[in-house]
Amino acid sequence: MGYRLLMINMGSTSTKLGVYEDTNFVWQETLSHPREVISQYLKFMDQYDYRMSAILDVLKEKGEELSTFAAFVSRGGTVQPVPGGTYRITEKMLEDSQSGKFGDHPCNIGGQIAYDLGEKYGKPAFTVDPPVCNEMWEEATYSGLPEIQRIASFQQLNHRAIAKKYCSEQGVNYDEQNLIVAHMGGGVSVAAHCQGKIRDVNNALAGDGPFALERSGGLPVGSLINLCYSNQYTQEEMLRRVNGRGGMVAYIGLVDGREIGKRIDAGDKEAEMATRAMAYQIAKEIGALSAAMKGQVDGIILTAGLAYWTYLVDLLKERIGFLAPVYVYPGENEIESLAFGVLRVLNGEEQEMNYDQEAAKEDHLGL
Repeated sequence: MGYRLLMINMGSTSTKLGVYEDTNFVWQETLSHPREVISQYLKFMDQYDYRMSAILDVLKEKGEELSTFAAFVSRGGTVQPVPGGTYRITEKMLEDSQSGKFGDHPCNIGGQIAYDLGEKYGKPAFTVDPPVCNEMWEEATYSGLPEIQRIASFQQLNHRAIAKKYCSEQGVNYDEQNLIVAHMGGGVSVAAHCQGKIRDVNNALAGDGPFALERSGGLPVGSLINLCYSNQYTQEEMLRRVNGRGGMVAYIGLVDGREIGKRIDAGDKEAEMATRAMAYQIAKEIGALSAAMKGQVDGIILTAGLAYWTYLVDLLKERIGFLAPVYVYPGENEIESLAFGVLRVLNGEEQEMNYDQEAAKEDHLGL
């Protein structure tokens, strides 16, 4: 009998579930969570019971017996910077992901749910290519203040999967290419993929880089400090303001590119201007990485949900097309990437990574 795997991929207002039997796709479903419900929770982990209940309801409807799964797999949470690979979810990983030190994301809930299901049914829980990696150029880790170090916290799973898919289709080796990949979803992360390593990327979870659908991106520091000390918000409210309630949702109250597009088509100038500003910031981030890569860019890849939005893609191409050829890969390949990463470990094709050991190395470095 083959390995039957349950994958969990949590976004800000959705939970994607998928089942694979070995490399064979069985089913996938996306659960949409109304923003009016999600907005009631100040912290992501406060959604645990709500999300767990929704997952169990779908599995029951599908007739799935949880005891039949060989492993439970979640997209990675905000953990310490570690190399890419497939990791078993541990208590240390969960503690780090929920500490807030490396950012916050709904995937932290998924990691906890996968771990808890694994504990209940005596099966391992895994994650693949956690979002915080340690491949950055040393120069890129400097922030401007010794107390603050720049870290790579982003959607590493989809970044690598899409970059490798592009390379496969182009008949080139990922380890020999210099690519800029822009993952454009609830947050936007723009990364320099240089010969198999991700050497620089904005921290899409902690107020860095372009603003996005629901994240503020980089803000003028002085004004941000003044807002933090204005007594308008608590610390927790301010963190949520920039991650989950910033960006397009703060400007126009929408986080769905299709709905924003409809508003623009209907003549909504505010929606149009906010979209143009978002495209401007994404293009500027891509241009900055091009300079960091000394102009040696083989291709620029636009991916994730917003890459379906032709209006936004066209705005970007107008500004970045002169840098390198632009390729568009809408959506994401995360469920399959999670499944195949775990299967490589279960089949003995790849070594399981030890998070506790890798995290200890980073602790030794003072991160």
